[in-house]
Amino acid sequence: MSDSRASRHDNRTEAIMRAALDLALELGYAKLSIEAVATRAGVGKHTVYRRWSSRGLLFLDAVLSLNTEGLSHPNTGDVVADLRETMTRAVKLLARPPWGPLYQALIGEAQHDPEVAAALNRRFIEPQTADTLARLKAAKEQGELAPDFDLDLAFDVLSGPLYYRLLITQQPITHDYIDRVLQAVFAGMSPRPKTSY
Repeated sequence: MSDSRASRHDNRTEAIMRAALDLALELGYAKLSIEAVATRAGVGKHTVYRRWSSRGLLFLDAVLSLNTEGLSHPNTGDVVADLRETMTRAVKLLARPPWGPLYQALIGEAQHDPEVAAALNRRFIEPQTADTLARLKAAKEQGELAPDFDLDLAFDVLSGPLYYRLLITQQPITHDYIDRVLQAVFAGMSPRPKTSY
């Protein structure tokens, strides 16, 4: 593919994804269609189908094309502060358009489309999980966490309340709430004092 053809291909791909995001925000994901996206992007629907086999996979690529930088964990030596910082950044990202409503719609689509669910897990959930687990593992190795603590369970307990509020109750996720989650989790994760008999 020549440079000009590759550039045209990239420009069309970007225009299609931007059109999908704009329409999803305007109409809601339920009303999003390949035909409407093609019309908004100024391309034929076959151009869209050559790149994506379904509207769900198009939407996944479009949402994941948005900037999610800043969600990796720092390692300052204070695991609670590091997790609080990353959780706060994630909550800010999800609390406002375009990310929040689009991500909620993407999670909803993943419940009905196994291909979208698998791609979302592989491309977004698993890398985020791996980053959090790496930070928890480092904290464990540095003695901040009990040596026998289950890191996978810790991740589930840390992320579960956030997803519950985001997707189920739609209650706000405040700084105070994040602090309460961290306090509840880390009370059980801290090294226990040795007892002498």
